[in-house]
Amino acid sequence: MPESFHGRIPATLMLTGAVVLVLLQAVVVVGEFPATMTLERAFPADNRVELGELRNRDGLRHRRILQQQDGNPDVVDFRVQGTYDPYRVGLYYTKVQLGSPPKDYYVQIDTGSDVLWVSCTPCNGCPTSSGLQIPMDFYDPSSSSTSSVISCSDQRCSQASRSSDSGCNNKQCSYNFQYGDGSGTSGYYVSDYMHLNTIGLDSATSNSSANVVFGCSTSQSGDLTKTDRAVEGIFGFGQNGLSIISQLSSQGIAPDSFSHCLVGSGSGGGILIIGQILDPDMVFTPLVQSQPHYNVNLQSISVNGQTLPIDPSTFAISDNQGGTIIDSGTTLAYLAEAAYTPFVDAITQSVSQSVQPLISKGNRCYLITSSVSSIFPTVSLNFAGGASMHLRPQDYLLQQNSVNGAEVWCIGFQTISNQGITILGDLVLKDKIIVYDLGGQRIGWADYDCSTSVNVSSTSRGGRSEVVNAGQFNAGTSLQITRYELTAVFILASILHLAMTIGGFSL
Repeated sequence: MPESFHGRIPATLMLTGAVVLVLLQAVVVVGEFPATMTLERAFPADNRVELGELRNRDGLRHRRILQQQDGNPDVVDFRVQGTYDPYRVGLYYTKVQLGSPPKDYYVQIDTGSDVLWVSCTPCNGCPTSSGLQIPMDFYDPSSSSTSSVISCSDQRCSQASRSSDSGCNNKQCSYNFQYGDGSGTSGYYVSDYMHLNTIGLDSATSNSSANVVFGCSTSQSGDLTKTDRAVEGIFGFGQNGLSIISQLSSQGIAPDSFSHCLVGSGSGGGILIIGQILDPDMVFTPLVQSQPHYNVNLQSISVNGQTLPIDPSTFAISDNQGGTIIDSGTTLAYLAEAAYTPFVDAITQSVSQSVQPLISKGNRCYLITSSVSSIFPTVSLNFAGGASMHLRPQDYLLQQNSVNGAEVWCIGFQTISNQGITILGDLVLKDKIIVYDLGGQRIGWADYDCSTSVNVSSTSRGGRSEVVNAGQFNAGTSLQITRYELTAVFILASILHLAMTIGGFSL
């Protein structure tokens, strides 16, 4: 939602200690991958293995072979630009290619809404220039040989009604989106080709296309009309059937999961892929069911390891209101009102001996003369399933300006009156891998340097699971793909677990 709060082989093996030791010696290497590793037998030569187990292993191999031959892409890669910094850009965006011939359109990445829409010609109130220095080239259905308008009788129009205030205008399936910041857009739905940058199982990049439904915006209002940070539309990554992630997944073109890793420093950018980014430190929490957004169950907040005196019901959903939402379309972060004051007071008390507190434009700020990392406490957001998101000071503070050589840092968390809602926007999502596993109905995260490459799994409803290495796809950076660069820690952890289990221990 655009800067707002609405948008919208199992097997039992008898291994000797000597075999485990050999495996450990083969895995523990010094330096970075790729590395030379000694190949060992999967099953010891003096052990008999049941035929059924061998058949299961072969079956897994055969499925991988067949999947490599089927030509379907593993992951879809999008180039990310923009930053979380509200004083520079305040949003992350990517480029999509639509139509025949394909044309480029720059759209905001938004997990808080469902539909992809772009500015169309003609359009009332749509900005024709952008302070982001991106071309503003409106989509013209009549100039695309593969475009078709979605009629009111089309089954996809009924699907669209679950995402917006849809209707029928001149026999066209129309929509009207209103966002929490007062902005809005209206238009009609079209079907056309989306052109995708894909990574195949052979680790090579290629191009493919898919026929998708998206919105053609003919009118915009509010902040959407401003030119300073104007983009050509919004890329909704919600769970509704009309979202692009749902459309591609239902067509068997892409996995039913996606991930992003947003760079929080410098010029920003990052990684956005359809598929799951892998990391050994990844933790997951379940999605709250039957909710229109990516709701998770926040249970408590800790400052410096001390749990704040906040009633857990503060974060609960009541009468379909409140709760905690993961939303890349929101720049800052928002706490439910009952949690905001205890949070700010705990931060202030923790740094009371080192900084000078002050109020700036109604925000709690601090005048400091040393680095925020050495003064301010760590914060933990604790979720259902035992997953915690650990925040550095830079994840809840924003630098505003300087006064006589001292820096002014302010609490970046805000609150929304009378809403009881908590929203985790780009301020806290940056510098982390965020995985939206729709098939598993869970969200995961891990701290990460998002300017580096990532390991990606193309797990989908069909059970595919191959690993490739996806590099950051940014200007001046080539996309580095190495299928077999699986981090040693995954292998080492598995072997250690096996060794401890054999020894009668538990990890």
